[in-house]
Amino acid sequence: MKLDQIHKVYFLGIGGIGMSALARWFKHNGKNVSGYDRTETALTKQLQAEGFDIHFEENLNLIDDKVKEDKERTLVVYTPAIPKNHGEWMWFQLQGYTIMKRSQVLGVITQNMKSVAVAGTHGKTTTTSMIVHLLKSCGIDCTGFLGGISANYNTNMVLNENKDSIAVIEADEFDRSFLTLHPNIAVVTATDADHLDIYGDKSHLEESFRLFVKQIKENGKLFVKNEIAKGVVTDETLDVSLYGFKGEGISAKNFRIEEASFVFDYQNGATNIEGIRLNVPGYHNVENMLAAISVTDLLGGDGEAIKTAVSSYRGVKRRFEYIIKTDALTYIDDYAHHPVEIEALLKSVRDLYPNKKITAIFQPHLFSRTRDFAAEFAESLSLADELIMLDIYPARELPMEGVTSEIILKDVKLEQKQIVAKEALVDTVLASKPEVLLTIGAGDIDKMVQPLKESLL
Repeated sequence: MKLDQIHKVYFLGIGGIGMSALARWFKHNGKNVSGYDRTETALTKQLQAEGFDIHFEENLNLIDDKVKEDKERTLVVYTPAIPKNHGEWMWFQLQGYTIMKRSQVLGVITQNMKSVAVAGTHGKTTTTSMIVHLLKSCGIDCTGFLGGISANYNTNMVLNENKDSIAVIEADEFDRSFLTLHPNIAVVTATDADHLDIYGDKSHLEESFRLFVKQIKENGKLFVKNEIAKGVVTDETLDVSLYGFKGEGISAKNFRIEEASFVFDYQNGATNIEGIRLNVPGYHNVENMLAAISVTDLLGGDGEAIKTAVSSYRGVKRRFEYIIKTDALTYIDDYAHHPVEIEALLKSVRDLYPNKKITAIFQPHLFSRTRDFAAEFAESLSLADELIMLDIYPARELPMEGVTSEIILKDVKLEQKQIVAKEALVDTVLASKPEVLLTIGAGDIDKMVQPLKESLL
């Protein structure tokens, strides 16, 4: 498929975070873009305000007539979340349209661009957004395909200014999507067991990451977290740099916490940047920023410009996002949905607020993930002082017998722990009188953020 031969692009699932980024890219590059999604959200409303034609009913009559009349010059992009018996999906197949998954399209778009791909079972959205922000701040033009909303740019699609810009891509391991990419530079942040409904076990997940790394272009570069390097890198000819908070490779020297910010020196052997201030908390974010600085340094970013850019980086919405920050109450919202992510979040919060009561609200995401990691979730959530759990958010899955939030809660080592319905959440939180409050999860717990904020202020 040649992009210059495509005039119209239709999205089945346009409201997804990755799909909407692609839709914005196509519109920015002069294509006629329209699409369908099952439900109206804040993101779809924003897309409509930007001029996208979107409908929310599975109805062939609502498909843009221009799409129906120009099959040869139309590309249909779909998300795997679309059911196979979806009426529009089936119609496009029967009519012989060019149909591609989002990941395949991303591979086509970036195949002739110099690209940076960020992969990892967690940390990839934040690290991708960090690289985009640092490059832009250093005057290096780039296109950013993000899996979250950047707080600096208020979008998931940071648009290029020139045709020869660098593509910075969040490389998703779900459904092995990242194997469509062939980057010049790659970052691998984590390979913890996840998506076991796809991979079966951790060994098959790691094998997928090894295949991803092998797709780095000739004379390319890999930055990989030092503690996972042995499981990822098998090609001894590949140019590899390790990074991490501790251990060998690129590291954060002279680390300290000053006024709830992380301050450190960056050292990679050739480049030394002193007194870097990261205002987005989380030890894991220090490691993510080490990778972002390394990529930017490799691409020619100036040390002082990098230092300034780090201090102005504001994060990704729903990644350690401060909702309320007063003397009486701190409220943080976070997308964490894996035990390792929750552990990193709670340890960072504990160090930042050592003398405060930490109340965590957690909504498990997926029945399969809850089943596979129930013991690990219980252990990580025990780092809070008080736990309020919601029912499991099913996403793409049907219920599984015996799999409920209770299988986590029963092993949480806290006296104050309970499961509540969403309808009772605000009253439950008010009754607990929190000092540091966290909402945690990748489901629809984000819909509770505004009601909680309004009730607590």
